[in-house]
Amino acid sequence: MNEESYIMRTKKEVPIWEKALLTLNEASAYTGIGINRLRIIASHPHNNLVIWVGSKRMIKRKKLEEYLDKTYSI
Repeated sequence: MNEESYIMRTKKEVPIWEKALLTLNEASAYTGIGINRLRIIASHPHNNLVIWVGSKRMIKRKKLEEYLDKTYSI
């Protein structure tokens, strides 16, 4: 067995509610908000919801929860 197959078999999935960073798809599933609306929300620089990992946009889960707690409508 090579190292890559060992890692793949022992790698465990982390539940969404325990992840610090979410993809747009995960954030959409977690909140029930559509991906396009999340893109709009995340594009505002004052929200501080996004961290870029290379060219991949990741949503900070805790910041997203805080934003949603304070927001009346989206």
